[in-house]
Amino acid sequence: MTTVWLTKRLEFCASHRYHNPAWPEQRNKAVFGKCNNPHGHGHNYLLEVTVAGEVDPVTGMVVNLYDLKQVLEHVLVEFDHKNLQEDTPYFAGRIPTTENLAVVLWGRIAEHLQGARLTTLRLFEEEDLSVDYEGRRVGNAPEVYLTRRYRFAAAHRLHTEALSEPENRRVFGKCNNPNGHGHNYTLEVTVRGGIVPETGMVTDLDRLDRTVEERVLRRFDHQHLNFDEAFAGKTTTGENLVVLLWDILEKAVPAGTLHKIGLIETRDNHFEYAGPSRERVS
Repeated sequence: MTTVWLTKRLEFCASHRYHNPAWPEQRNKAVFGKCNNPHGHGHNYLLEVTVAGEVDPVTGMVVNLYDLKQVLEHVLVEFDHKNLQEDTPYFAGRIPTTENLAVVLWGRIAEHLQGARLTTLRLFEEEDLSVDYEGRRVGNAPEVYLTRRYRFAAAHRLHTEALSEPENRRVFGKCNNPNGHGHNYTLEVTVRGGIVPETGMVTDLDRLDRTVEERVLRRFDHQHLNFDEAFAGKTTTGENLVVLLWDILEKAVPAGTLHKIGLIETRDNHFEYAGPSRERVS
């Protein structure tokens, strides 16, 4: 058997408001902040749907892309240019967070999909915030993966005292420049957990932002990594940096479980770490 995974992307626009009617106004404002604006707010969502199946020996396809697009467009017409609370029936008893919207879309797509197996749904609320759902649950709650991106600029020099000067130049090339060089790093933090019914979220996003700001961005942004105490005996490679970022954040995420850390050094170099005893995760 030949199994192939195929991903299709579509965009749609929608508005929503985060609000728990069981809470007083003050608590709603404290928990949801600007997302609790009475008149709502909106996003240009990007939906990525991955399906899997055997390659048809006649057509050479897992599924006809036109047919898959028709299914997705049929589902998204319910949500595109709509207010999620007011114009759809799916959020009468749940908050229209990105997490809950991903779960709703999974159910609607799976209901109409034929000829292939839905494996992953990724929903971008914005460029730096996305949710993955694979149909799994933790107890009664859907299990989702939330990824948040952050950026910092830093300099470094690849050099180790364990090698001679010629060996350093041979191994590290231009990256061994004595005065260093720099990157605009992108940090990807992925948290895994069940959706909390009261909030519709897997983690407290504001607290996660503050945690990364306080522990990572203030420490490394516009700094030279070679002068950070953590690299006193280590080379400032992307590999060592992504492991350090995991160690800094693992115990600090406000809710859920830290699933993996991604680090984009350049458009061509991406590093990923999921802890000391885990294989690579998707």
